[in-house]
Amino acid sequence: MKKILSTIVLLALLSVQRADACTNFIITKGASTDGSVMVTYAADSHQLYGALYKYNAPKKIKPGELLPVYEWDTGRFLTNIPQVAKTYSTVGNMNENQVIIAETTYGGREELVDETGLMDYGSLIYITLQRATTAREAIDIMVELANTHGYASSGESFSVADENEAWIFEIIGKGTKMVDGKNVNKGIVWVARRIPDGYICAHANQARISTFPLNDPENCIYSEDVISFAREMGYFDGKDEEFSFCQAYAPLDFSGARGCEARVWSFFNTFADGMDKYLDYAMGYNLNNPMPLWIKPDQKISPKQVFDAMRDHYEGTPMDMTTDIGAGGSKLPYRWRPMDFEVDGVTYVNERATATQQTGFWFTAQARNYLPDAVGGILWFGVDDAATSCLTPIYC
Repeated sequence: MKKILSTIVLLALLSVQRADACTNFIITKGASTDGSVMVTYAADSHQLYGALYKYNAPKKIKPGELLPVYEWDTGRFLTNIPQVAKTYSTVGNMNENQVIIAETTYGGREELVDETGLMDYGSLIYITLQRATTAREAIDIMVELANTHGYASSGESFSVADENEAWIFEIIGKGTKMVDGKNVNKGIVWVARRIPDGYICAHANQARISTFPLNDPENCIYSEDVISFAREMGYFDGKDEEFSFCQAYAPLDFSGARGCEARVWSFFNTFADGMDKYLDYAMGYNLNNPMPLWIKPDQKISPKQVFDAMRDHYEGTPMDMTTDIGAGGSKLPYRWRPMDFEVDGVTYVNERATATQQTGFWFTAQARNYLPDAVGGILWFGVDDAATSCLTPIYC
């Protein structure tokens, strides 16, 4: 009991904001049993309940046509932008070309939010899906949209994939610096890394890209000012090759480890031996022992195993939600919302597992290069808590 109570006291340090968040798992085609690229997403916000968007690409777009942009989370109108000459149909977070985009918000440094930005993270996803034919092209489009119109959200990690490759792509704004009525810091700093085939990756509301190769454009691309801007802001003063994106723009704390990186650790731990050496990091006790950005699983992973990974409550680990004080006599992993609760004037927070009660929708998207696009892409879609809901396959 003493151990259980001490754990909950530590969890009281977690921010409530981190509890209301998202999870992404990424499986490359060489790591899957059927040769498909898979991306998962749990959109853990109540207001997004059941959100499954359908866009039917028109046969013809009129010259000069404008596309209205609305903030995804609130529905607030932001701006109109020029429409492109050709678009592609989408279902949810996948398009007819088998391009998949998902996200988790890591926030990062608050002073880097652009108060004049007109392109939020949700619009980046859904507008890009209407325009992209590959994952690499999707990254280019997202960068162009954010830099042209200004980025209206905080720091984001994106999963960007197609039937052949998968990327982890992290961005953050550059704040607001007004000169003659214009924000001269408009746009984003960013890094994108291609996940090696045969490996798996994940992110869960904490920036994960640390150091990265500076001369490998086939596998790593980044903004020209990603390092120089950090120097300018006083976030970094070392050698270029020592630069860490996550340390500069989203420094890790206990909350980021226990509330976010722990979900990544549990996913890795499910599919590979040897993850015990990072347990102290995942539990927030040793922030100087970070996990790798990606790992090679011991065996290839099936779609069903990926579905089940999204239903995780840390079973069989020291963070097992069936064994802490909130599990009750029936040893249940489920918790009432909200994630926090108060006893004698003190606020506590439950463990933040991948499966959680505030999920609005979740999916596993598959892209398969050995089938035509019309049947190669499948969006397995569900609503509410992943642990207690089913998935429906939808062709894109």
